[in-house]
Amino acid sequence: MPINTPPELTRRQFWKAGGALALAGGLPAKGHAATATSAPVSLRLTAAPAHAPMVGDDHPATAVWAYGGSVPGPVLRVRQGVRFRAVVENRLDESTTVHWHGIRLPNAMDGVPGLTQPPIRPGGRFAYEFTPPDAGTFWYHPHDNSLVQQGRGLAGALIVEEAEPPRVDRELVWVIQDWRLTRDAQVAPGFGGRMETAMAGRLGNTVTVNGRVPDAVRVRSGERVRLRIVNAATARIVALRFEGHRPVVVALDGQPCAPHEPVGGRLLLGPAMRADVILDMAGKPGSRHAVIDDFYDRLAYELVALAYERAAPLRDHALDAPVRLPPNPLPEPDLASAERHELVLQGGMMGGMGMMGMRGAAWAINGMSMTGKGDTDMPPLLSLARGRTCVLSLRNETAWWHPMHLHGHSFRVLTRNGTAVAGAEWGDTVLVEPRQTVEVAFVADNPGAWMLHCHVMDHEVSGLMGVLRVA
Repeated sequence: MPINTPPELTRRQFWKAGGALALAGGLPAKGHAATATSAPVSLRLTAAPAHAPMVGDDHPATAVWAYGGSVPGPVLRVRQGVRFRAVVENRLDESTTVHWHGIRLPNAMDGVPGLTQPPIRPGGRFAYEFTPPDAGTFWYHPHDNSLVQQGRGLAGALIVEEAEPPRVDRELVWVIQDWRLTRDAQVAPGFGGRMETAMAGRLGNTVTVNGRVPDAVRVRSGERVRLRIVNAATARIVALRFEGHRPVVVALDGQPCAPHEPVGGRLLLGPAMRADVILDMAGKPGSRHAVIDDFYDRLAYELVALAYERAAPLRDHALDAPVRLPPNPLPEPDLASAERHELVLQGGMMGGMGMMGMRGAAWAINGMSMTGKGDTDMPPLLSLARGRTCVLSLRNETAWWHPMHLHGHSFRVLTRNGTAVAGAEWGDTVLVEPRQTVEVAFVADNPGAWMLHCHVMDHEVSGLMGVLRVA
């Protein structure tokens, strides 16, 4: 589905403005935001206004909201099974929270205002503390006024390291964000526009990797790279093609999967989705290969390029080492005894506009619309017995794509339009195509009230959100 690019600043203008994204040791140089830090037992994370030089020296720095003064926020690294504590301080002029996306954690630490915790008021603090059971690529972002706060930059990667990682030469973390900027490189106003809300959401005119409009990532022939990709955009879906390379996907949404090449050579990631990719650098010294995002019709662009150094190859042949990741301790669904429920995604343009204007709702699940920050007095969509396997049939009756995210659990993707999904594909966010039905299964073993919502932020805040209660 094509998107409308705002006229203020074109993609080509930004490419002229943007410089190279220099990567050293797999992360941006000059102390940039995505520099990894080993998380101590306790750390402090501050949400506050800041300025970020996204588009090069020819434009002023962009006024953003940031964790730790940078966009994206710092890459937080913890060990699987090790206690993690973060004291979040709010220096914004509105309330906020932090949701630790994809982590199977206690309900009180999930970061949903009014449902799992009181909002963090301006000048206030909240201590999040949990022990991550799963290794993988996760991320953190606000769940209060999500469209605006995430759209202004509040997001960061959370890496939970496995005890026995695969052998690679380097690791890269790419946090992809989508921005709508004006000619002076400032975030354009107008969040929550009526037409965007009822269509594909607020799609920008500028895409950054690790907070910069990238040009090239320097690589060396013969090296093996582990690439962790986080789609932290509020609405943009990406479909990445690595020209001249054969990426191998080893994890989706932090959960290990059978190593495989992307279907059709395109790595498809909706908002909030992640992928771990093993990439053998098979290009010749001095060559350059584009990474293309071509999800939207007639709007393909080069996200970044892999620029090979002229040095001799690190090795003559691809590294002969296994790439499969160790499994996480996920409870296996018992499909024979599962309870089954259908959740119908409704609304939007070309999908019935009768809900527009009703409490600000444009979307609904089974006829129920939870808008804004979430009406926690609404009855839950489902009440589930703890320890019981649940199969959800997500039927998309709309004309738009929806990345549906379940808090507090990981699910196994079973079928798409009745066709079984090959392998054991796990995730916490599943991309449901227009007019498609996707079945997912999970064990409801984490007690509490858990959000289920579309991670296109415009859709979430205008109705496509509800609560599943695990008794």
